Amino acid sequence: MPVGLVRAEKTGTRETDAVEAVPMGEAHRMLGIRPRELELAVELGALSTVASRRESRHRRVPVAELARVRAEEGFPATLRERLRLVGAREGAGLLGVTAVRFTRLARAGCFGPVRFSLNRYRAVVWLYLASELRDVAECRPALLRGPLPEGLLRVLAEGEDWRPRHWRNRRIAQAVRRTDDPWAAAAAHAAVLTPEVLEEAVPDPAERARLAELRPELTTARPESLAARRVVRGLLTADGEDEVLRHRLGLTLALSTARSARSRCRPEREHRPAGNAEAGGAGRAGGGGPVPLPLGDFLPCHEARQSPPPAVDPSPRAPAAAVRAVPRR
Repeated sequence: MPVGLVRAEKTGTRETDAVEAVPMGEAHRMLGIRPRELELAVELGALSTVASRRESRHRRVPVAELARVRAEEGFPATLRERLRLVGAREGAGLLGVTAVRFTRLARAGCFGPVRFSLNRYRAVVWLYLASELRDVAECRPALLRGPLPEGLLRVLAEGEDWRPRHWRNRRIAQAVRRTDDPWAAAAAHAAVLTPEVLEEAVPDPAERARLAELRPELTTARPESLAARRVVRGLLTADGEDEVLRHRLGLTLALSTARSARSRCRPEREHRPAGNAEAGGAGRAGGGGPVPLPLGDFLPCHEARQSPPPAVDPSPRAPAAAVRAVPRR
């Protein structure tokens, strides 16, 4: 085993973790890539992570996963190439088209960006995976030569720009894949809905508070100026009735799963002997850790009883009604 991994096993892990893992800050050094490249590798699923026992929002990289990546043929050059990002000019070169045609293809949704930044003029600069663009060139060569298909021309004529939507959908899908918690999955869909839409979709303030607590960080962009923050806020917000409908549906389905899990846990909690709850830890089984609260108990008990979650309508028409799109204000 490489020396770096031996060191990680001894100093980068905690005995309380079920899986030996190192912090993200150490993992990028062991792989010879920059922190932003490590974040991208995790987002793309090229590198698996586990949640920290102490703080679930903090991710750690298993030692076995680091060993797997380092053992790949051509490492680290192959890893860096999989993570290489290009702008419109370099992307056009990879496709063998003009920069104008590249932008038109991107706006029409033929491929999507993975990152963005704002330049000094607060214009959005989209970044694309070089490997995905090579796949487009190989699989859809007809898009690179001759007139564009009529459907794409119609999209462009209507002023559509699918780049923000592609980016949002990619980031939400990544957040959902990384969790087994239905509340966290619901929070990912809720992250791109306006407060008005979210309030109608989730009337219970306690549930909205839980979603806000679990809201994933879709971008690390932190612009200083008010105008730039408005641009970023727009990129983080679902636009168009069909996109809003899609994420309201995802939110509704995830919440239904979360509420069902909470309902299954409540009877056991309500019938637990009172002595266990009052003994300040006497309810621990076999001297182990404290009995975990049921999923969804994120408020004090008296507040939770005062604001019970609304029942899910079992009728076949319930999902359609629950995800009715609301025009943006």
